[in-house]
Amino acid sequence: MRTRVKICGFTRIEEAVYAAHQGVDAIGLVFYPPSPRHVEIEQAIRIVNALPAFTSVVALFVNEQEARIREVLARVPIDCLQFHGDEPAKACRIYDKRYIKAVSMREGIDIEALAQHYHDAAGLLLDAFHPDAKGGTGSQFDWAMIPKSCTLPIILAGGLDETNAKQAVHAVRPYALDVSSGVETAKGIKDSLKIAAFIKQVNEADRVTT
Repeated sequence: MRTRVKICGFTRIEEAVYAAHQGVDAIGLVFYPPSPRHVEIEQAIRIVNALPAFTSVVALFVNEQEARIREVLARVPIDCLQFHGDEPAKACRIYDKRYIKAVSMREGIDIEALAQHYHDAAGLLLDAFHPDAKGGTGSQFDWAMIPKSCTLPIILAGGLDETNAKQAVHAVRPYALDVSSGVETAKGIKDSLKIAAFIKQVNEADRVTT
């Protein structure tokens, strides 16, 4: 199975377009004002309109009001929603849109129970727990916490970069890797060399495991 790649937190058009041409499967746009990677609707529209065909767009929200999410969906061509807060399943499924539920990995977390609760999710995104930040921290969690099998696709995030992408594929065998700070020079500023190197490492890992 080919490991998909999502790069999250784009703020500039040229970097999103470059990632798409490098073969990234999805780009993530952050609609969470406290985040340094937050984009306004107008900039999100410009980024999405510049993308080539077959690049999925994921919109990230954190405990956002329904009205705001519907405003984004009405104006920005979004393929998938990502909920990175404490949203219950019933709040994730009211938009008639595929969604991903992010999970902050900490001791005692029951992934399969969450998979049952969010049974209609397109995947569970497993990220490092941080008491103050919602993703993009560059922190890694213990991959041994991930069950060997799950009823939902596993998207691995947290502290990934070109130095450990291959290891992540071999150790976890996830459906996808999600990277943000690991391909940046500054928060919200992506680095073309790091993007290319990350995707290259994932592709090389897939060739070994298949």
